[in-house]
Amino acid sequence: MEQSIEKKEPKREPERKRTAIVHVFSSKNDTIITATDVSGAETLAWSSGGMMVKSDREEGRPYAAMQAALSVMNNLKDKGIFYVHVRIRAPGGAGAKSPGPGAQAVVRTIARSGVRIGKIEDVTPLPTDSMKRKGGRRGRRV
Repeated sequence: MEQSIEKKEPKREPERKRTAIVHVFSSKNDTIITATDVSGAETLAWSSGGMMVKSDREEGRPYAAMQAALSVMNNLKDKGIFYVHVRIRAPGGAGAKSPGPGAQAVVRTIARSGVRIGKIEDVTPLPTDSMKRKGGRRGRRV
């Protein structure tokens, strides 16, 4: 009578992916990138287009946004985070509803940096009722 002796391997817990959320605020004049933990309470890294270039007019350009994204991604890699969700936000409200030119450059840079992207979502605040634009009753007088 043969008895089969099976070794039971200890149950391994599934590998927990360290995840971060990358918040991208992209307006016509600047791009601000903030990486937080999943709850959004703890800031892990942040950078902006204005920190990367010297002249004010270059802050909102894709190059400045790309450099800021590289800075944030290198920071996250040093902390051992290789999985991110991206939230893109335009000024919204009474301002522009579409993100500035830096937003696309940021997403492209994140994808090329070797970090896995989970989901990309637009979190621009859209008014459900009308919001009063700045400029007064007679508008902006130039």
